[in-house]
Amino acid sequence: MRAVVSRVASASVTVEDAVVGEIGPGLLALVGAGRDDDATRARALARKVHELRVFPTDDGARSADDLGLPVLVVSQFTLYADTRKGRRPSWADAAPGEVAEPLVEEVVAELRRRGGTVATGVFGARMRVASVNDGPMTLLLDV
Repeated sequence: MRAVVSRVASASVTVEDAVVGEIGPGLLALVGAGRDDDATRARALARKVHELRVFPTDDGARSADDLGLPVLVVSQFTLYADTRKGRRPSWADAAPGEVAEPLVEEVVAELRRRGGTVATGVFGARMRVASVNDGPMTLLLDV
């Protein structure tokens, strides 16, 4: 599993002119599943996102979990693009939709089991993602 996680002042995802997920301050997690990923990796990724200490406070860095901040999870298979050859990306390493969708759903479910507030996009939909990065603070997570 792979995620690009940004600390945001706000973020939203829109499908067909309707906002389907929206948060204020928190984390935007673009999540991709690879061919070899499984539910164990999905849960590990969720734990890492939830406990990631990227919010500065007077007494050190805190996590979304520590501060009760939400996470907006958006599926993004393009995180597995291979661009080493030519000009056309290959997505051969990305999990097919029928495998990836339950894994992204497991990330969301694990975040919620851990007490997180989670908004989401719509798997497989053409989405417009808007975010106001805070920092900026953007990290690539691999599990």
